[in-house]
Amino acid sequence: MESFNRAVNNPPPSKNTLMDPVSERGAVLAHVKDAVTLLEQSMNANLVPPEGAQIGYAIRGARDAGGIAAVEGRISVRGGNVQASGPCSFGADEEISRILLTVMKFDPRRRSAALLRFSDRALKVLDENLFLECVPYDGGVAPQGISSMDWGIASCCKKGVPDVIYPRGSGITDAWLLLLGEKPADVANNIIICSNRI
Repeated sequence: MESFNRAVNNPPPSKNTLMDPVSERGAVLAHVKDAVTLLEQSMNANLVPPEGAQIGYAIRGARDAGGIAAVEGRISVRGGNVQASGPCSFGADEEISRILLTVMKFDPRRRSAALLRFSDRALKVLDENLFLECVPYDGGVAPQGISSMDWGIASCCKKGVPDVIYPRGSGITDAWLLLLGEKPADVANNIIICSNRI
């Protein structure tokens, strides 16, 4: 009976816990590819910024861009269709990598993020229809020597990592909106729901 109690209270590690680094990198890359496929099929082109949208996913404990998979060349609009500009790979996007590395310092579970085009309409859908926690970003107060983006995102995460980070103020053009989640599928699904309502 004692051995049974020990087994119940201390179950064997899950496969995820035992996943070796090579397998984990392969799984992370596959998750990003699957999310990109969903976005190519169903994402509203109005959510793609002029410089391209991006979605990324980090391995557990990532320390630099080499541990974060994203789309090479980002996701753009071609002939009215949303399309990845290149393959998914590690170290593909410095900006999404810096964002995720900052976010993961506050919550290691939030390993996926997407950069989208900001609009008041998209923010309203994410906030009021999807009931996501949306926090305004202000990068104008960064101390000297610290990136305004890194500082602004960190300031939004101090009381807990939100679901959405957006620029302060309304009517902003060519600004980005950041959507966060634990997995690319979660992020992509929220993007698709938003796409159908804007």
